[in-house]
Amino acid sequence: MIKEILLPDLGEGIDSAEVSDVFVSPGKTIKVDDIILVLESEKASMEIPAEIEGKVKKVLIAPGSNVTAGQCLITVETTGKKTFKQKVKEKREPSRPATIAAVDPKKQRKVKQDRDGTFASPGVRRLSRELKIDLQTIKGTGPKGRVTKEDIHSFIRNKMEGFGGRPYRPGPEIDFSQWGKIATQKLTKIKGIVARRMQQSWQTIPHVTQFDEADITDLRAHRQKLNKDAGTKKQKVTFLPFFMKTVAELLKEMPTFNSSLDYKGENLIFKHYFNIGFAVDTPAGLMVPVVRDVDQKNIIEISTELQDLSQRARDKKLKPSELKGGTFTISSLGGIGGTFFTPIIDPPQVAILGISESWWEKVYDHKNKTTRPRYILPFSLSYDHRVIDGAAAARFTSRYAEMLASADNCK
Repeated sequence: MIKEILLPDLGEGIDSAEVSDVFVSPGKTIKVDDIILVLESEKASMEIPAEIEGKVKKVLIAPGSNVTAGQCLITVETTGKKTFKQKVKEKREPSRPATIAAVDPKKQRKVKQDRDGTFASPGVRRLSRELKIDLQTIKGTGPKGRVTKEDIHSFIRNKMEGFGGRPYRPGPEIDFSQWGKIATQKLTKIKGIVARRMQQSWQTIPHVTQFDEADITDLRAHRQKLNKDAGTKKQKVTFLPFFMKTVAELLKEMPTFNSSLDYKGENLIFKHYFNIGFAVDTPAGLMVPVVRDVDQKNIIEISTELQDLSQRARDKKLKPSELKGGTFTISSLGGIGGTFFTPIIDPPQVAILGISESWWEKVYDHKNKTTRPRYILPFSLSYDHRVIDGAAAARFTSRYAEMLASADNCK
């Protein structure tokens, strides 16, 4: 005889639930009280047991599917023999339809807090045991802090990518076409990677940004002279090599800005090399090549390397090693526009410098009591507040402005 097992009423206020685990398959013999599946609703996790025994013929649900009360879960071929529990029930219930419900709502087994202090369904606990993951290390995003399968999967993804923090929770799906015409374009692989890294950085690092300005009038004149002396060379020296060289020298004075936290977040690692990354806007997305040992190179050498790396970044010809090993990063928007912005730190670095577009401004000279035009550079320093405090950041930007103001520091 073939019988159906239906999903019972889930209780007041629960219209549907998601199937998180299914423990039966066609051909498997089940007994009374064997767990068929585990449900996850907004209010509880529930194990659904069988009240008949026999061989499973069909499984009509799967993990991830939503089910509602009265829906058929599985069909079972019974032997026709009645169990003691069925006989007792038949005495209490004179008539009973051939299609039966799985269990009375009062008998639904809700997941309770285990001895380790975490909430999780049996399926999630089994998965954590198989993967050897301590549930206490995972922050649950389910109701009342319950750990879900998605939490475990996100935990694994974050570990594989080298970042901790809360898992990414996508927002609700919206049909934008209901308001007008739309076009959909898939993110490039590079943009997808950058998006994940930036989101993880923003979620896991307490960002603070310090804003400042530098008088680069003399530096501008020095750069113009340098380009004039270069003669007919096609490639002109930009401001970026000066900014990079100056920051490398400043990192020697303030080594905390050239450090990283270890993977446990317990120790600070100081690096005695100065590899400066710089953001390049390419058709495929943002890329950050690294110029190594900036402190050991002159302006012309840095400029040549910048031009080479920038072009190969746009041509997608960079080597993987040329994108790694940076100790500090500069993001320059000076050639595009804007006044100030908040750059996002590139882990495991602890700071990043954002350069904006310079402008001419009349500045009052208190010493000579005169007003004269000066070329002003606005810049921003975002820093990891776990490692760097506000006073140190202010000293860094003030000293950077002072060094840029003196062309002698940029040769």
